[in-house]
Amino acid sequence: MPSDPSTNPLLAAWTAPYGLAPFAAIEPAHFEPAFAQALQEHREEIEAIAHDPRPADFENTLAAFDRCGRRLGRLGMVFHNLCASHTSPALQAVQRRMAPVLAAHGNAIFMNRPLFARVDALHEQRARLDLDAEQRRLLERTHLDFVRAGARLAPAAQERYGQIVQELAACQTAFAQNVLHDESTWALVLRDESELAGLPEFVRCAARAAAQQRGLGDVHAITLSRSLIVPFLTFSQRRDLREQAWRAWVRRGEHEGEHDNRPLIGRILQLRHEQARLHGYATYADYALVDRMAGTPAAVDGLLDDVFERAKAALERERASLEAAQRADGDTAPIEAWDWRYWAEKVRQREFALDDAQLKPYFALEAMVQAAFDCAQRLFGLRFTPRTDLSLHHPDARAYEVHDAQGRAVGLFIQDNFARPSKRSGAWMSSLAVQARNGGEVLPVILNTNNFAAGSPTLLGFDDVRTLFHEFGHGLHGLLSNVTYGDLAGTQVLRDFVELPSQLFEHWMAEPQVLRQHARHVETGEPIPQALIERLRSAQMFGEAYEAVRYCGSAIVDMAVHRHPDPAGVTDWPAVEEGLLRERGLPQAAGINHRLAHFQHLFGGGYAAGYYVYLWAEVLDADAWEAFIEAGSPFDAQVAERLKRCIYGTGNSVEPGQAFRNFRGRDPAIEPLLRQKGLLQPA
Repeated sequence: MPSDPSTNPLLAAWTAPYGLAPFAAIEPAHFEPAFAQALQEHREEIEAIAHDPRPADFENTLAAFDRCGRRLGRLGMVFHNLCASHTSPALQAVQRRMAPVLAAHGNAIFMNRPLFARVDALHEQRARLDLDAEQRRLLERTHLDFVRAGARLAPAAQERYGQIVQELAACQTAFAQNVLHDESTWALVLRDESELAGLPEFVRCAARAAAQQRGLGDVHAITLSRSLIVPFLTFSQRRDLREQAWRAWVRRGEHEGEHDNRPLIGRILQLRHEQARLHGYATYADYALVDRMAGTPAAVDGLLDDVFERAKAALERERASLEAAQRADGDTAPIEAWDWRYWAEKVRQREFALDDAQLKPYFALEAMVQAAFDCAQRLFGLRFTPRTDLSLHHPDARAYEVHDAQGRAVGLFIQDNFARPSKRSGAWMSSLAVQARNGGEVLPVILNTNNFAAGSPTLLGFDDVRTLFHEFGHGLHGLLSNVTYGDLAGTQVLRDFVELPSQLFEHWMAEPQVLRQHARHVETGEPIPQALIERLRSAQMFGEAYEAVRYCGSAIVDMAVHRHPDPAGVTDWPAVEEGLLRERGLPQAAGINHRLAHFQHLFGGGYAAGYYVYLWAEVLDADAWEAFIEAGSPFDAQVAERLKRCIYGTGNSVEPGQAFRNFRGRDPAIEPLLRQKGLLQPA
């Protein structure tokens, strides 16, 4: 029976190194009985804390609360990782059933009145308690979590709040599964040379592999994986096919039928609005921003508006370059959204002598993985040793044991790099264990999941390399965590701070000394020519306006829909999106990063009223990078040590603004970001 530890591997002891789950033996049917037991254990632990006859103190309440639920946490991390990276219809069915159950469990904890009374009492007397800085931070954060989850609401409001939380969990699960359905079932099949016109060999190779993976036979297939569709839009000479692919990409989740996300958008926004109103806030954006560095929607608007207007002006200069390339080729058609990348590539080739097909052979996946590892070693003393003996969640995944400069074990790092139908799109960092010392040392087990198009060998575009380094920066944030309490560890920081370590690490991928060492031609082994590095750097700002406009457009829509005063009165959210972008002057040929119907950051993830955080963190990372520039070396030992201690190692044990000041010696400035994007107008 699945509930028998002798037959359910999730209920038996996990004896693999680093406490890895027995992935090879896990079946979807094992999860629900395992969750039932883990949930019951956690409830008993919570009740023991809540009804402890001793007066509340830090150890018997806060430290105990941080320690409890370890089995449930590890089980949940395994489950959610599989649901995102290697799902199946059976697992998706379990996910739909478990989403409201897990949400109800979390809600019941934060609505536990005796437990909150103990936390609240400690919070009231926090100034008189003998707490160190991390303990006080844990108390303040835990108390805030309870309050924001409704612990102070009246009983009737708490009951309604619980219903909202459960329904939101079900809606968000359905939203994500609908997007995955569209991404895993749609393919543009290319059957002859005329349909392959313009595609370089690396795109053809990836498209052949995608067709074989989907059982389509001896053809080529363009899927909705970003690492495949973007190169297709960049190189395909068939404008009609580019349009077909682009329309499928931007309309994920937006069509009639069983997998239509439009009704879910409306329902999720209504539930969030009601949630905020129960807390006494006018809109969900007002509620969400209270617990962010930004603080208020007005602060977000100020940053987005500034960059968006600058980027629109710069985009017109980029458009002029594209139109010049068009005229040189005798093409006079207006540039549409499915044309922009194609003509931008022509400009890169003509004005900067850069050709993605020429660049890619220098960026083999394995070499770029080693480049990231090498940068981590030079900055932080980390060494990554392959562990081929471990059973992981998918054959594509690779594990590395991580040690510091003194040879001490730091944790386990896992990479899962290739796109497949069972994996959701995008790239992300997740955990199978979170660093902690409360109740015994726990070493982190960190995953980086990407969606690169597999090839023989796998060659990455420059944007793919950036993605690899970005996610690895998140991974380092988890691996280098050095705190006592698991609830403050690693990436469990405010949303507009969590992207700082990841975006900052992107800078090293373009450093000339890193490129010269690791960017070697996949066939000849020759290092990338210095002239090519210089052309890459000279072209660095071309396309920044396009990316900034697309990003800001999505962030503006996010803030607008989560600040809407009456979501229940809206019947067509895509029309609201379209009208808003038209009003804000978004150039249609640029488009935006994410339409609402597939915007998983908002409706399947945790970035609601928070997509702006990437730009907020860019301000931080651009300024942080200048610390290395000022020191004269991207690997300056003193700056790197301070970065490790103040940013990568502190988790949420220090207020993020203070953490940045500890590193930089002052508050961040926006000018470094504007300079890096080419948006700072000359005086």
